[in-house]
Amino acid sequence: MAASHTAVPQDQAPKAAPQGPIEFDISKPPIIEGFSPLPRHREEGFQEKLLRKTKENPFVPLGCLGTAGALIYGLRAFKTGKTRQSQLSMRARIFAQGFTVVAIIVGVATTTFKPKQ
Repeated sequence: MAASHTAVPQDQAPKAAPQGPIEFDISKPPIIEGFSPLPRHREEGFQEKLLRKTKENPFVPLGCLGTAGALIYGLRAFKTGKTRQSQLSMRARIFAQGFTVVAIIVGVATTTFKPKQ
């Protein structure tokens, strides 16, 4: 097979490659014609995330505090020898843990079924 040559008109000379290395700034997205990237969201810190999650589902932190309080009170009662009080506070701890788990499940369910904005 013979190779076919296409003639390039004189007014459309092939473009020369740019001289030197192409500079690329990694902190900025590349510029692509016809494409506009979404703005970057700033990173959320620990305190902002904690406050946002607490506002979304306030019962989970309350359940965690109740669980920790019952556990500390029960351990203190156990150390002093108050076995009845220790047993009651361990039951309260289990109740608080159950409340926390239910709060997590309800929070996940409401977040799942909430319409996207």
